Order: sequence, then C-alpha cells, then structure tokens
Amino acid sequence: MRSIKVNPYANVINRIRFGLALQIKNLFLELNWVEVFQKMSSPRPKSPRTPVLPKKEDKEESFWDKIGTIGRKKRIKEVQDVQAEGKYAIDSPGSPTAPEVPPEEYSLHDNEERAIIEPRSLEDPRVKELIQVLIDWINDELAMQRIIVKDISEDLYDGQVLQKLLEKLTETKLDVPEVTQSEEGQRQKLAIVLRAVNRVLFGASKPALKWSVDSVHSKNVVSILHLLVALARHFRAPVRLPENVSVNVVVVKKDAPNQLSHRTYIEDITTTYDDLGMKCERDAFDALFDHAPDKLQVVKKSLITFVNKHLSKVNLEVQDLDTQFHDGVHLCLLMGLLEGFFVPLYDFHLTPQDFDQKVHNVAFAFELMQDVGLAKPKARPEDIVNLDLKSTLRVLYNLFTKYKNMA
Repeated sequence: MRSIKVNPYANVINRIRFGLALQIKNLFLELNWVEVFQKMSSPRPKSPRTPVLPKKEDKEESFWDKIGTIGRKKRIKEVQDVQAEGKYAIDSPGSPTAPEVPPEEYSLHDNEERAIIEPRSLEDPRVKELIQVLIDWINDELAMQRIIVKDISEDLYDGQVLQKLLEKLTETKLDVPEVTQSEEGQRQKLAIVLRAVNRVLFGASKPALKWSVDSVHSKNVVSILHLLVALARHFRAPVRLPENVSVNVVVVKKDAPNQLSHRTYIEDITTTYDDLGMKCERDAFDALFDHAPDKLQVVKKSLITFVNKHLSKVNLEVQDLDTQFHDGVHLCLLMGLLEGFFVPLYDFHLTPQDFDQKVHNVAFAFELMQDVGLAKPKARPEDIVNLDLKSTLRVLYNLFTKYKNMA
C-alpha cells in the first residue's frame, strides 16, 4: 500500500519564499523614508555664535502621524506573523502526521487496490492495549540507548528504531547507514532491516506475507503490528500479549473511471497462546547450559544414542542434535518408530523446502506426541525450526524419559 504524502505547510513555505522578502523590503523602505523625512524636518545644528533657545515641548502627534504609525505597526505585525509561521514550519517535525484520507479520496489507477484499517478498529480497547504493550516492550529494550517510542507507525516506519531493536535482540550489528534524510534512503535502509528480520524469523531473507517495505514505510498499522508481534513471539518477550486481537480492514478497488468498489475483511493480529511466560521458567537444561557445559555434552551423547537406536531401523542416523531435527522429519519418523505405527507421508513434508513446511512438520510431530499421552512440549515449533538447542533437547529428553527402556 503506497503512502499518501500531504505537506500541511506548503502554503506557509510558499508565502515565505515569495512574500517574506518583498514584505520586509517594503517595510525597511518605508521606515528609511520616515527617517529621511524626520531628518529633513529637524532643525539644523545651531551656530556657536547664535544664542541657544530653550527647548520647546515636543509637538503633539498629528492625526496623519497617527495614521502613518498605525500603518507601520500593522506592516511590522504582518511580517512578524509570517516569520512566526515560517519558524514553526521549519522547527516542526519533518514528517508531520498526515491527516486521515478516506478511500474515496485516493488517486487509483484502473483495477488498482488500496487497503486501510478502519479508524474504529484503532479505538478498540484490545487493539489499544496490544499497541501499548508493544510500545512498552520496545522502550524497555531500548532504554539504555535513550530511544523512546510513542507511536508505532510514526516512529518505526523509516527503519531506524527497527534496526536498533533487532540489533539489541540479536546482539549483532547491521551494516546500514545510521541516519538517512531522503525518502529513497529510508526505503533502502528499511529493506535491509526487513531482510535481516526475515532471516531471523524464517531462516531466509525472502519477502514476508504480512509486511513489506511498502507497507511499513507507508505506516500501515496492520503490517507493523504483525511485524512486532512476530518479533515479540520469536524472542520470547517477557510480556503478555492480548489474545485474539483483530481489526477491520477496508480494501478499495477502482473498477472503472469514477467507479470504486470496496470490501471489508477481518485481519487477526494475535491468536491464543499457550506458551506465554515460558521464557521465565527455568529447568535442568538452563542449569546445564549455564553451569555444567561438560555434563551437557554427556546428555547430548545419550540422546544421540537413543534416537539412532530407533532411526537405524529405517537406515537413518543422527550425528548433530543442533541441526538435524530442525525440519521435523526425524521427529515425525521417530514418533512412528517409538509407537509402532506408520506415519503417512502425505501428513508431513519429507523434503521441506521453506520455513512454513518445517514448522508444519514439527507441529505435526507435537500432535503425535500428545496423541500417545505425552505432555504438550514446552517449546514452540518455531523454536525447533530456528535451531534453539534447549528446546530441541527438552523435546527429545521427554521422549527419552518415556521410551528409554524400549527395545
């Protein structure tokens, strides 16, 4: 969705550019002529030989003098007003909030579509709560850098805050310009940041479905919310996101000259989450990683022996727990081998090609675990796909605990 740029100060700038110099010039000319007339009307210096007369009281200002004074004051006031307007236009933010423009005011090409969020949706208490939770989370993460976000669309659209947030969450540094003034520079920087975000979230820098450079830079609230929710979920932000938050989106299409059609649909921003707060729950694997890395290697070796004992039945072998379970294929096959049933190949992707297919495989393996009576894994499918070793070990250890004595 392209942004609609409205410069509310265009008239002021034009007035400054074409009128201010002329008004000031006329004012100074007028004031200079007044000084000339005053000098001409004033008495010449007295000769030393001429007796000095006592100074008379100043002559009372005439009616015409008053009219001239009022005119000069009015001119000065006009120039001061223009100067004040110009100063405000110069000192005000470079990207003022554009007024809301209804869909019928958009300039569309034939068969072109535009989508906007219904203003009423932004007034929904649950939407407001979600926005505030995300703003508070960003401000907490960036507090040490003295970055304060007040509006998610106005403060995040150019990629600057997103860059700082991603660098803080990943503890890496992005190779992008620190400050970009032009719109094209902003878009180039935002593109680099979003590619990095997509690599972190999906393992590849391919375009995401729910946000893009165009939608974020045009301050599309829905896209920005999807992006922030995905980051908060991926990095296990210590916040509780409001569940089942949705907004109404209006899509306007130009079918023919002077003819517009529109449709409305509901866009889900958040769903129901069962894993909120897991980040704060420490277990034995946290202790192993933090305090006993030598014992961690023993645990990994035991789990590799366990899974290979069963995967060898189908001529498969695992050598690295860190990477070989991330696509979910071994998990699906392992569940079938442990429980003695065949897992239909059409239920999962034997050679997954992208992030979504891998997530589907892991989620399907989790369903199989619950079907046979195991507790719901304390991990998300996305964690396994993103090579989170702790999550992988937790899932495999649950299987080991139940099936370790199985022949």
